[in-house]
Amino acid sequence: MKYYLIAGEASGDLHASHLMKALKQKDAEAQFRYYGGDLMHAEGGELVQHYRDLAYMGFIPVLMHLRTILKGMKRCKQDIVDWQPDVLILIDYPGFNLSIAKYIHANTNIPVHYYISPKIWAWKERRIKNIKRDVDHLYSILPFEVEFFEGKHYYPIDYVGNPTLDEISEFQSKNPVEMDVFLRENELDERPIIALLSGSRQQEIKDNLTRMIAASAPFIEKYQLVVAGAPSIEKEFYAQFIKDLPVKVLYGQTFRLLQHSTAALVTSGTATLETALFRVPQVVCYYMRMGWLVSKIRPFFLKIPFISLVNLVADKEVVPELVADGMNVQNVRKHLEDILPGASGRETMLRGYELMREHLGNVGAPSHAAELIIQRIKRGK
Repeated sequence: MKYYLIAGEASGDLHASHLMKALKQKDAEAQFRYYGGDLMHAEGGELVQHYRDLAYMGFIPVLMHLRTILKGMKRCKQDIVDWQPDVLILIDYPGFNLSIAKYIHANTNIPVHYYISPKIWAWKERRIKNIKRDVDHLYSILPFEVEFFEGKHYYPIDYVGNPTLDEISEFQSKNPVEMDVFLRENELDERPIIALLSGSRQQEIKDNLTRMIAASAPFIEKYQLVVAGAPSIEKEFYAQFIKDLPVKVLYGQTFRLLQHSTAALVTSGTATLETALFRVPQVVCYYMRMGWLVSKIRPFFLKIPFISLVNLVADKEVVPELVADGMNVQNVRKHLEDILPGASGRETMLRGYELMREHLGNVGAPSHAAELIIQRIKRGK
């Protein structure tokens, strides 16, 4: 069968590549065509356009590159129609993908499946109208989404499990804990590690890393600070925030870093979930400019009680969330101190991680999703 996939960022590329691998295992005749990235390309098929050519974030960058984005969207729509796949599979990236879904639903009979449902429970809940109209089947990787879509909006959704479980489980099976090897290969010393995961975009890093380092600086005598470098960010960019402090930046080793870390400061996102699954106590940090104003208006725009996936999945505050004006050096330092070895908050957080892990269920998300997709194609849905 023919599968057309669209992923618009690095995380989507990762999840889509695992879904493609699962589809190949269940369908020996699988053919792929896609908008995506290098990981998807490694699974075979035809890469029509790389996501980096269309991945613009924020109002001004999008406005500046609007012609490129619209051209890419038009090309994508026509390419799907020309190729006539058995199914269109959208992966997150709602701004682009929901527009594609609308066009395909209105102009073809190609079924539209959405893997990793848009996070409309956080913002832009009005998009449920587009999903109900244009998406045939929705697959969730977060258990609390079932109640939101089915209970609140009466739209059926399949919770297939969380692919981060699969990714970490596979990593751990292939990478036993070898602390001495990790330290030696990365020229680190024997002190326990505090990992700094400050985001993947320049503005995020600029806003968060400076405060993370300042908050951690008093612990440098007993701990070493290691930054998880984002693949698209040059070392020189990090250097302006690190200055002359003994802080190391490691690229392409986020899972290895977490595997060997004692604690972490983490910018909100999938990284908070990954950190929890590696059982590393963490403080969630997300600085925002004009934070006092953001804190005032947040209840009017953000419809959820938490911003970190750890707390959302556990349905309780497991990890502290320091957001907007709450993300300052003093607060970060206080909460970090509370999760270091011997501190009172450490074991409490680790017990909370166990609850979160139970809510996620079993491994096998890509395989489960692939099975449902294939079954529905065969039934003509």
